[in-house]
Amino acid sequence: MELLVTGTPVGAAVGTVAVTALLAGHLAARRPSRTAPGLALSEAAHERFRPGLVRTVLGLAALTGGVALARAAGGAGGEEAADLAPAVVLLLMTAVALLGQYVAKCCAWLLGLPLRAAGSAAAGLAAANSWAHARRLASALTPVVLAMAFCSTLVFLRTSEDEQTARQQRAGLTADHLVRPPAAAAEAGAGLPRTAAHRAAALPGVSAAVGVRRAQVLVAVRSDGTSLRTAEAQGVTGTGRALREVQDPGVAAGSLDGLRPGTVAVDRLLADGARAGVGDRLDLRLPDGTRTRPRVIAVYTRGTGLPAVTLPRSALDGHTASAYDSEVLVRTEPGPGPDAAARTARALGRLGDVQDKAARARAADRDRAVNRWGNGVMAAVLAGFAAVAAANTLVMTVAERRRELGMLHRIGATRGQVLRMVRWEALLVAVSGVGLGTALALATLTPMVHGLFGAAPTIPPGLYAAFAGAVVALALLATELPARQALRAHRPRR
Repeated sequence: MELLVTGTPVGAAVGTVAVTALLAGHLAARRPSRTAPGLALSEAAHERFRPGLVRTVLGLAALTGGVALARAAGGAGGEEAADLAPAVVLLLMTAVALLGQYVAKCCAWLLGLPLRAAGSAAAGLAAANSWAHARRLASALTPVVLAMAFCSTLVFLRTSEDEQTARQQRAGLTADHLVRPPAAAAEAGAGLPRTAAHRAAALPGVSAAVGVRRAQVLVAVRSDGTSLRTAEAQGVTGTGRALREVQDPGVAAGSLDGLRPGTVAVDRLLADGARAGVGDRLDLRLPDGTRTRPRVIAVYTRGTGLPAVTLPRSALDGHTASAYDSEVLVRTEPGPGPDAAARTARALGRLGDVQDKAARARAADRDRAVNRWGNGVMAAVLAGFAAVAAANTLVMTVAERRRELGMLHRIGATRGQVLRMVRWEALLVAVSGVGLGTALALATLTPMVHGLFGAAPTIPPGLYAAFAGAVVALALLATELPARQALRAHRPRR
């Protein structure tokens, strides 16, 4: 596949950045350019709490919209909740950015209470500084909040998806053995012959054997207008009763017993998107593009760990590139003697490569580990960009205070006291950023994960602690180094 790069998106991105920068500079310089010199010197010496009216109105509108969408996503189900969740985090992030001074005041007041109670001069001065300079605190706090919220949403969505996929695979696969084509045949594009399931079912000790042919189909969904969504499908041999012995898809409505030509069983999320229930017709496209409308006979809940569409194998005959089965699911019955299971496995080995449930789970874990690695690289790159933006902002806020830090040092504050004050301020920014970023991430993840999987988000404690620790370390490092440099430049002369 060749990478195609055109000038349109690049030009649009450059133009958007340039226009945004020019507009921001114009708006920022508009009021100072109209201020009298004497008044400008007075305002420069003392920061005034003066959030703009337009920013306040837009921020309140974004906050109201975010809360309303969060409630709507919490009441919605399935794909609708997942579709609303990104808009929730976008609106809430916008609200934090626009209402930054108000947010900074609240954080300075709340976290300033324990700082003042600590009895340390440096901690008390940090609390007073944070309260008096809400604009400066907001400029440092906003990128930290956005970085924490964005990275947490991206990473913990993947951890939640991996956890639910693993659970559904473990609970949904009830077969004792899986027979797959040999590695050489699989690499050549071949699979198991159509008779493999029948031959496996005839072996002693086998209670059920179902052949499975996997394919990709397109399902017409109507969440935002009719569109086609790709879904993994399985064409199965035998009856629905035999399928229930080797798979437990978590049927929520209907029954698999009625699975026959002209019918289909479908995952709950896909059924919700297609507005189809038991007894309705599901509009889908087979792998070769053929349109068909089978009747839904069951809706199940484990379509993330198992294929989301289940059809009779005959529905895929003539519509796939390969006529071979992908695997055979085998359920065995207890036999006499301790070697009965081993004898059955050896007999199945004549049909292809045999895996038990434990081996299949390990293989699935390895596949997910590969996907986690790729997603982790992408998350690390995006987190790096966010960290650089946050660090630059923190460095600039300290660099602007060179005269203030130097004056504190000259009037009697020790170098250690000034640095401790800066550290307390950095901790205030970090703790506020972690708390607000976590709240924004949860407001996004909760409806999304609940809508997709009917469960709460999976947040590994160690990974979350690493995120929080990285934010704290970033805040301390990005403020400590420029503060030391500022004090070195304003060292009192003897």
